[in-house]
Amino acid sequence: MEIVKTKNLTFDYIRRDEDGNVEGITTAVDNVSLSVKPGEFIAILGHNGSGKSTLAKHINAILFPTEGTVFVDGMDTNDDKNLWDIRKTAGMVFQNPDNQIIGQVVEEDVGFGPENMGVPTDEILERVAESLKAVGMYEFRKKSPNRLSGGQKQRVSIAGVLAMHPKCIVLDEPTAMLDPIGRKEVIRAVTALNMVEKITIILITHYMNEIVGADRVFVMDKGHIAMEGTPREIFSRVEELKALRLDVPQVTSCAHELKKRGLNIPDGILTEAELVEALKNVYHS
Repeated sequence: MEIVKTKNLTFDYIRRDEDGNVEGITTAVDNVSLSVKPGEFIAILGHNGSGKSTLAKHINAILFPTEGTVFVDGMDTNDDKNLWDIRKTAGMVFQNPDNQIIGQVVEEDVGFGPENMGVPTDEILERVAESLKAVGMYEFRKKSPNRLSGGQKQRVSIAGVLAMHPKCIVLDEPTAMLDPIGRKEVIRAVTALNMVEKITIILITHYMNEIVGADRVFVMDKGHIAMEGTPREIFSRVEELKALRLDVPQVTSCAHELKKRGLNIPDGILTEAELVEALKNVYHS
């Protein structure tokens, strides 16, 4: 069974005037059907306004479909009795870590979710320790979150979700407010959770270099899924990505330009090492 499945999902934002009359309707997600298997690392890309964050909020049952259905581990998000279990199954990490961190001490903050779930104290302590270790923040457990960097705060936010033992973590542009070092810290932690803990990851982003390690990528535009494939397949379509107002990683763009100039370089170069190897093959052939 899929951990997440959307079927003909449509969501409309309705604008109303002061009297409550409908002024306009914006369709943010338009007839989207996708499925995610347990343990997959999925990336959802798109420029601002493409619908990717609106889609993410449906997976955690923050928003509900105008039309269509969303299933999380087989549970219909439209069924009120499923909400608690859905939110335990699919944890959500948002763009600004300051909006999620509420504790005065890191370990208190991470233990907040399990405590609300009624988890026994001894088990909470175990979960806090294992979650902080998983994101590389255990040594900071006694510190105030206010003394952490942006990347460290975001890793604490992820640990707080992880302590609730979700099967899936949805990250809605978790690195958008971070510097390059913070972005690398967070993506490294997320990748490790997927590879080591086998947690399903759904990463919403517009940073193309963050999707290199994903199993599959969905590219959204105007509420639709415009492209779907592996990172290599997606990065092989440089011109289409540019038409969707998305940048490609510098190394991919460089390889694309070299190929346009006649060098026999394969499509979908993802790393500098791959480009170096391709150039060696060109000059030794």
